[in-house]
Amino acid sequence: MLDTTRSNRRMAMRTALLALCLAASGAARPAGFDLPALMKQLAQTRSGQAEFVEDRRVQQLDHTLHSSGRLSFSAPDTFVREQLKPRHERMAVVGNQLTLSRGGRTQTTLLDSVPEAVVIVEAIRGTLTGNRATLERYFDTGVQGSPEQWQLDLVPREPRLRQQVAYLRLSGRQGQVREVRMTLADGDVSVMRIEPVSANAPAKP
Repeated sequence: MLDTTRSNRRMAMRTALLALCLAASGAARPAGFDLPALMKQLAQTRSGQAEFVEDRRVQQLDHTLHSSGRLSFSAPDTFVREQLKPRHERMAVVGNQLTLSRGGRTQTTLLDSVPEAVVIVEAIRGTLTGNRATLERYFDTGVQGSPEQWQLDLVPREPRLRQQVAYLRLSGRQGQVREVRMTLADGDVSVMRIEPVSANAPAKP
């Protein structure tokens, strides 16, 4: 009886050690889907167009703000956001040059001179073009999911940028970004849903 008990204990210990070894070997393996893999997947699309609908919840208001319009990008560094409703506004970024058009007025400035714009533009532009260097320059990153359905979390590295934006969460399927959720430092939240369109599709009025 005693020998049987000792034998069972030894077997249990061996099983536990084997399980620990397997767990350790599994933890040592590199993740199959990470930031480099996601960026490689996104970088395969060199340009694109999409329609967007954005909802913004502002703490000082008792209702949600709605807007809609078009997005376009072209690698390596061109990004355009054109809001059509409720009023026409256009933001175009080429390299470090930012051009804003609103109410018949146009203003051009350097992107890095507008911290709140840097966070938004580089998060979206960097993701759309699969620019890993840009994302890692401005953000701490975290990737979840799989190539078929993924989520990318971005937290601004610099304290001055975190004073504007707490974090961004981009989600998508394969090589397409489908949603951008942004939480500002003051608690306001915006959610932009993106629907890719063909370059040859007729524009909606």
